[in-house]
Amino acid sequence: MKTSVVRQLAALQGLPMAKLKDRWRALYGTEPPAYNRVHLIKRLAYRIQEIAYGGLSEGTMGQLREHFNEAGLGVGKAGDGRKTRKKRAPGLPVIGTRIIREWNGHRYEVTVVRDGFEYDGRRYRSLTAAAKAITGVHRNGPAFFGLRKPETGRY
Repeated sequence: MKTSVVRQLAALQGLPMAKLKDRWRALYGTEPPAYNRVHLIKRLAYRIQEIAYGGLSEGTMGQLREHFNEAGLGVGKAGDGRKTRKKRAPGLPVIGTRIIREWNGHRYEVTVVRDGFEYDGRRYRSLTAAAKAITGVHRNGPAFFGLRKPETGRY
C-alpha cells in the first residue's frame, strides 16, 4: 500500500494541469480551486496520504476548531474545514498577494488580506479605497492597479 502511495505522489509532478484537475475532482468530489499547479499538487498529495493513512485525530480537529473560532475564522460544524464566512468575490487575487503600482514616481504596495486590502499599515475594504488613499481622489481600484482595464480606456 505504501508503495502505491509513493508512486501516486511521484506521478503528480508529471501530470499536466488538466489531469491534476481531474484528479482533484476524483479525490475531493468538487471543482478544483483556481490556484496554481504547485498548490494543487500539495493539496492532492495531502489528500492521497489522508485517504491511505487517515486524517487528523478528532482531538486535533477540536483544537484547530477552537483556534479558528478564536481568530474569528470559524469552520463548518462537522469540522470539515469549510469556512462559515462568505466566499471572496470571483476575480480577486488570492490572500497574501502583493499588488505593486508605480505612480507619480513613487512605488506603492498593497497586500490582499482576509477582509480586504492593506496599504501603509491600514486596512481598506476595497482596492478603490486603497487607490483613493494613494491618489487623494476616487479611482477605480482594480483599474488603477492594473487588474482590470477600465471601460473608458483611461484612468
